[in-house]
Amino acid sequence: MKIPFNQPFTTGHEFKYIQQAISNGILSGNGKFTKQCQKWLENYSGCHKALLTHSCTAALEMAAILADIQPGDEVIMPSYTFVSTANAFVLRGGIPVFVDIRPDTLNIDETKIEAAITPKTKAIVPVHYAGVPCEMDTIMAIAKRHNLWVIEDAAQGIMSTYKGKPLGSFGHLAALSFHETKNIICGEGGALLVNYPAWSDRAEVIWEKGTNRTQYFKGQVDKYTWVDIGSSYLPSEINAAFLWAQMEQAETITEKRLRVWQTYHESLTYLELAKKIRRPVVPSSCRHNAHMYYILVRDLQTRISVIDQLKEYKINTVFHYVPLHNSPAGKKYARSFKTLSNTEELSERLLRLPLWLGIEDEHIKNIVEKLEFLC
Repeated sequence: MKIPFNQPFTTGHEFKYIQQAISNGILSGNGKFTKQCQKWLENYSGCHKALLTHSCTAALEMAAILADIQPGDEVIMPSYTFVSTANAFVLRGGIPVFVDIRPDTLNIDETKIEAAITPKTKAIVPVHYAGVPCEMDTIMAIAKRHNLWVIEDAAQGIMSTYKGKPLGSFGHLAALSFHETKNIICGEGGALLVNYPAWSDRAEVIWEKGTNRTQYFKGQVDKYTWVDIGSSYLPSEINAAFLWAQMEQAETITEKRLRVWQTYHESLTYLELAKKIRRPVVPSSCRHNAHMYYILVRDLQTRISVIDQLKEYKINTVFHYVPLHNSPAGKKYARSFKTLSNTEELSERLLRLPLWLGIEDEHIKNIVEKLEFLC
């Protein structure tokens, strides 16, 4: 049987809502479904304002503008993340400063952040890897001591909580993703969560291409015009309609994914006890969202071999990020704080397994049996 790495899930209401969007006559964005999705996010996270974007990348770019990142400003983040985490700040002239990750969660090591702060540091960007929360209490305390902004990269974190609070509700700003590989999807999409009220109005201006168009539609001005920098960050209303169908079932989707994750986790217990792999670690203070299931194998050569052999069995598994500090652009635009030994070792050992709604227990059993033989 062929087992794909990912298979986008639909609830069954997406086409109905897209048809409604077409009938409503507003397709370019900021229509009924955009507003419904934004309200859902505000209720979910408790943020002051939520703005849908066409990608999480766009939300991060907006965050960099709002945080007033200037040339030479330093932004602390992990190297083990997607390129957009760094690129959004480099576009403003910022310098990513990479800090090593924890060996258990693969999140930024909060104990190493403070030593990386310099007079040029402007912000900290924690990335909630695999939907497992970073240690936000510690990170927020560090930011407060040093008067820094915190921008959560919660691309993988929808429906995850840290000490009972949703990811995206801790930082001054947060970015979410609704890419088709995420838990709640619309093909391509994202959102910016604004938790710092003083930035709400400007966020809307940046979102609307640098104009005060939103104020015009609220009747606050008699015409709208160009008032600030900005860009075209709104998603299509078609995407918002699709997303609304997903948000309606966010709890159910999360519960089903957690069941798949737990099936993997229990089935792979033996392999971990035999010291052939290491399973994911979720701290007791965290509730994750089953965004992904990964294992850590012995070394890079083992991973290459396992991926290739599983492919022969028509099982599609993948590795994840190439650490940004080892990339050509990372060497050009960023710098590392001391050694990143955990980042380098763990990134070579990590193997992501297929996880999507609809994958059957028989599929998982087949994957685990192959891993027992190959690892």
